[in-house]
Amino acid sequence: MARWLKRGIDDSERRAIDNQVRKTVEDAIADVEARGDAAIRDMSVRFDKWDREDYRLSDKEIEACLGQLTKGDLDDIRFAQTQVRNFATIQKGALRDVEEETLPGVILGHKNLPVNSVGCYVPGGKYPLLASAHMSVVTAKVAGVKRIISCAPPFEGKPAPAIVAAQHLAGADAIYVLGGIQAIAAMAVGTSTIAPVDMLVGPGNAYVAEAKRQLFGRVGIDLLAGPTETLIIADETVDGEICAVDLLGQAEHGPNSPAILLTNSEKLAKDTMAWVEKLLTQMPTGATASKSWADYGQVIVADDHAEMAKVADQIASEHVQVMTDRDDWFRDTMTNYGALFLGPRTNVAYGDKVIGTNHTLPTMKAARYTGGLWVGKFMKTCTYQKVLTDEATTLIGEYCSRLCMLEGFSGHAEQANIRLRRYGGRNVAPYTAAARR
Repeated sequence: MARWLKRGIDDSERRAIDNQVRKTVEDAIADVEARGDAAIRDMSVRFDKWDREDYRLSDKEIEACLGQLTKGDLDDIRFAQTQVRNFATIQKGALRDVEEETLPGVILGHKNLPVNSVGCYVPGGKYPLLASAHMSVVTAKVAGVKRIISCAPPFEGKPAPAIVAAQHLAGADAIYVLGGIQAIAAMAVGTSTIAPVDMLVGPGNAYVAEAKRQLFGRVGIDLLAGPTETLIIADETVDGEICAVDLLGQAEHGPNSPAILLTNSEKLAKDTMAWVEKLLTQMPTGATASKSWADYGQVIVADDHAEMAKVADQIASEHVQVMTDRDDWFRDTMTNYGALFLGPRTNVAYGDKVIGTNHTLPTMKAARYTGGLWVGKFMKTCTYQKVLTDEATTLIGEYCSRLCMLEGFSGHAEQANIRLRRYGGRNVAPYTAAARR
């Protein structure tokens, strides 16, 4: 039976935090609905200490941001975006329109249509997370979205040059320097200066995730991507140092980023915890990672590989790094995860930044029912039907008429009946069931 050598804060503390976040977001969205741009400005000043006449960057300002980066920086951004674009194009190729004659004279089909407008959120208040621009804007472009706007908070009191460059090179049609709840609300609700979008995508902190949750229905969303999570599944084929590095590499995201080690080796568990304490004293981001590890870090020792897979599916983590003597067995066995990273030669940072798979992934156990952001999230699979012959509409109409009356929907039945009379020569009284054959 699995044993916890370390646990994070309990569920009651998490619920209290969630309740506070929920109320803050609810009030903020209501304020944007009531006051529009004025509310956006007030929140931007309050939360980001950032104010300007127009939060949209001009072409001149965008070019100035690009000018602050070296050629090497821009080449690196282009390389990462090429990998994301290539994989998104491969994924889109797996989607196909269909049309089949399912009965004589009955044509059924579907088309994959891109949504018309998308708002992409790029986190950047603590760190300029330019990779999120690749994942959202580039993928939306591959899908064929017509209008793509992008928001990112200011960084150290000004637009983050690297984020702006990434948004621009990815193909954003408009770039706004707005963060947090105010950015999400502006894109979804709309103001006098920002036209609303049909869909919101992109990761963020708990406030961003809650804003997307509350606005879902008014707009579509990719998924509820809250604070990042990582789960390492490891056995004694690796050592404590690499496990600790991979745990803390995600814990540095923020003070509430769960980082969990799941192993069948108590020795590896204890070695990893020792390495964590050592590395925390060396990390430039050690203060943040230390808080996250203290409150949200866990170490679990399972009896064997089978129990490790079972516990991992219960955790349903966003990122799952597998470093064992049977990595592909975990790939074939596990069912609940945002993304898998198989073997010690890969890691979550590769997926986060450059390898080409999308890093916007389900958190908070949402991996039980959804995958992450991909080109298909920007597509609507819309069906159509066409009946070509009198014989076909008569066949379908007789069944439809009787089934509608079985449900008590006489108006529905009459839609079939009128076609039976006109195209099938059937003597069916209005608002009754067609006779059985």
